[in-house]
Order: sequence, then structure tokens, then C-alpha cells
Amino acid sequence: MAAFRYSAVDSDGREQSGVLEADSARAARQLLRTQGLVALNVQAVLSAGARAGAGGAFGRRLSSTELSVVTRQLSSLLNAALPVADALTVLVEQSERQWMRELMAAIRTDVLAGSSLSAALARHPRQFPDLYRALIAAGEESGQLGSVLSSLADFIEERARLQQKISLAFVYPAIVTAVALLVVTGLLTFVIPQVVKVFTQTRQSLPLLTRMMIALSEFVRSDGWIVLVLLAAAAAAAWWALRTPALRLRWHRTILRLPVVGVLSRSLNTARFAGTLSILVGSGVPILRSLQAAGETLGNEALRGRVTEASVRVREGFSLASALRRDERGPARSRLFPPVLIHLIASGEATGQLPQMLARAADMHAREAERRTLFFTSLLEPALILLMGGVVTLIVLAVLLPIIEINQMVH
Repeated sequence: MAAFRYSAVDSDGREQSGVLEADSARAARQLLRTQGLVALNVQAVLSAGARAGAGGAFGRRLSSTELSVVTRQLSSLLNAALPVADALTVLVEQSERQWMRELMAAIRTDVLAGSSLSAALARHPRQFPDLYRALIAAGEESGQLGSVLSSLADFIEERARLQQKISLAFVYPAIVTAVALLVVTGLLTFVIPQVVKVFTQTRQSLPLLTRMMIALSEFVRSDGWIVLVLLAAAAAAAWWALRTPALRLRWHRTILRLPVVGVLSRSLNTARFAGTLSILVGSGVPILRSLQAAGETLGNEALRGRVTEASVRVREGFSLASALRRDERGPARSRLFPPVLIHLIASGEATGQLPQMLARAADMHAREAERRTLFFTSLLEPALILLMGGVVTLIVLAVLLPIIEINQMVH
């Protein structure tokens, strides 16, 4: 059976649309007639792998929330002993958005045609990444697809929660910075010029601070656009330079050496790597395939390179802990990953509890990243407020000093 998108009208002339499954377009029209509908348009959602050859059926990408909801629902249905095709049918019926119904119907069509769930998902790489499909395939091979999906949903939700919490922590400082820039720009653009008109009529010698503010105001009004162009050009040049692998690797190594940003970046990447590796190893994925998939989740090229080197050493017979710790090029790069992660991996390998130790390491570093983010933003917020207050105070003083001098001359 194939999935078809239809639009039809009922006996009252009201138009309806949706997705249904039938052996052919003609059978779909017949099915609509039995439901009292007159078909206006019937179009195949996925036809015999036609879209599979195009590398993906749908253009938009699933968000973390949408992917987590779909995974959780599918896990619950499979744990209730429903076949995969029936579980996908429920997802088609429960999906509120049209494109989501079409996506689930397309996957169900491939499953009914004899494909495994992982193979059906592979035809939609934009919606279901490699890591997701690797875990699904591991669950199918081990016969524990429901439990694997449950663990995968937990992992997606936890990662989305951490990313959202860290992003929200920087919202307030970003708002304060934007407001400060708008206030200072407004003062320099509108307030200072009005004050200058008053002072020029008095023909008195202005204080140094006032003259500096007047010069800065004139520059912002006449040539401020040059600064914006230079900033945009610098950002574009930096973006272009970071597309070069060697420069990007050097920049990512520099980030790891920075006092605050480096520690935060290392904690976030370590939590992502350890959590992914924990699920993969616990699901029965071979260690080399697990390392490859977990390494692809890292956002730092230096850490990703270390995982690639570790994969080669594991293939040669080294343990995972020694492979991640070992660096033949000297001690300068010997602590890319935190020592705690290495010790927990070594303990997990010695006791046969590697997935549990990796999960503990992921939770530990996720909490560390969250704690450091909150601490950093708690210091950043008052610093920004003080900086804004200091700049505004300088502008106010630049305006008040000539007025004070005029009063003293009068008295």
C-alpha cells in the first residue's frame, strides 16, 4: 500500500484534506467515495522509492521537541506490543500537522513494503540524523527497539533541556547589551547635538570631556555607518576563514585554552559525547561505530580529531580510556578531554559497566556546564549594568560640566 495526499468535498460542499493509504490512486478515490467524499485531487506522497533516490522526502527539519515527541510516542506504542506498521499508523492519525502526517505515512509505506524501520528512516536524512538511525538499527538487531527508543527520547529531551537552559541564561545579558547600545547611540545622536547648539551661542571654552563627546557624536552621526560596514566585513571574513579546516582547528584549540569559554565548551562537548556514546554502547552498537557516531556530535574540531585518533588506536587493540588519553605528539594536547571522563571510562571498562559510567560522566559534565553558565551570567549581568551606567554617567557629565562653569561665571 502507498500513502496518498487528497483534497475532497463532502455532501455539504465543505472541502477536506488529509492523507490515506491505498493500493493505487484509483483505490484511494474509491475509498473516498465510500466515505461520502468527492475527490478533487489525489497525489502520491511516496511512490515506490521515487523520493528515496532524491535523498529525502521532505524539506523541513524536525526540531528537537518534534523529534523527541515522535520518538516517545513510538516507544510507548512499541512497548505496548504493537507492530511497527500499526504504531506508525497511530502516529499518522495523531499528527496534527499535514507535513508530519505525510512523513509518517511515507515511512509506514516503506515498512509495509518490506523495509526495516531504520532503512525507511534512512530515506529521510534531514529529519532523522545518522546517530538516530544507527540507534534504531541497533534496537532492531537486538530486539529491544522499544527500550532503545525510550532511552533515545530521554537523551534528546535532556540535550534539548540543557541547550535551552544555557541559551536562556544569556538572554538577559544580551537584552541589557542591546538596550545599552540603543541608549548610548540615542544620546550621542539626538541629545548631544541639541546641547551643542546651546553651548555654541555662549562662545565659551568647553571642557575636554565635553569636546570629546561632541567629536564622538559628530563621528556617530556622519561616519557611524563605516563602523557597521567594518564590523560586518570582519564577521564575514572570520566566517570565511573558519571554513578552512586548518584555521578552524587552530581556532577551536584556542577556544579550549580560554579561561571561561574554554571550560564551558569542553564541558558541553564532553557531556554530548559521553551521553551519545553511552546510548550507542548500551544499545549494542560496536565500539568503533559508536565512536564514529559520537565524534560527529562534537562541535569542536580539536576534540573531534582526538576521537578520530582514539578510533584508530582502539582498532589497534588499545582500550578506550588509554586511546583517549594517549597522544603521541606530546603532552600539550594530552588533556583535551577532562581527566574525570577518562577515569570513569577506565572504571567502566574494568567493571564491565561502560554505558553506566559514560552516562554518569555525561550527567556530571552537563551539570558542570549548567553551573558554570549560571555563575558566569550572574557575574556578567551586574558588570554590564555597571558599564552601561558608567557610559551614561560620562555623557551626563559632559553635558553638565559646561552648565556648572556657566553658573560659576554668573556668580
